[in-house]
Amino acid sequence: MKYKVLLFSLVVFMFSCSKIEPRKPINPKPSTTLYFEAMQQNKILNKKTDLLIKQLIQKDSTQNYIQSSDGFWYTYNNKIEEDKPTPKQGDEITLSYSISDLNDSIIYSKEELGIKNYKVDKEDFITGLQKGIKLMKEGETITFILPAYSAFGITGDNNKIGLNQSIKSTVTLININK
Repeated sequence: MKYKVLLFSLVVFMFSCSKIEPRKPINPKPSTTLYFEAMQQNKILNKKTDLLIKQLIQKDSTQNYIQSSDGFWYTYNNKIEEDKPTPKQGDEITLSYSISDLNDSIIYSKEELGIKNYKVDKEDFITGLQKGIKLMKEGETITFILPAYSAFGITGDNNKIGLNQSIKSTVTLININK
């Protein structure tokens, strides 16, 4: 009798272990599907932003805007024609800049932001301006139009710049120290 109980318990134990099924996921979509959907939404949002910026540029007949390969637009307010060097990675530069929305309402004035000393590509700065500064010569002033993905991204700056907000920034390159 003792062996029958032991044998019965062993058989029940063996079969009960093999019948356990894992719980089905609550959300049947894999994370890669959600990631892909988020990417598609961002692409749609970026196309809308680019279209809005292109319409804004077409309305501004007083300036000649150039589209960069890095996804932003710029126009020279003060262009230096003589052959001068442009900032390279590691150069320390001094600049002043302001930030406004696409309707030219000031978000941060040059006075608020002050003079900025920046080591090119070695410090954290607005992505579009990091790339745009390398186009400038000492003494030039350029207005950049930066889509949100080249400015502060989807989160803004958690202060005055909102979620997914494109900006204009007028930058004057004061000095380049090699």
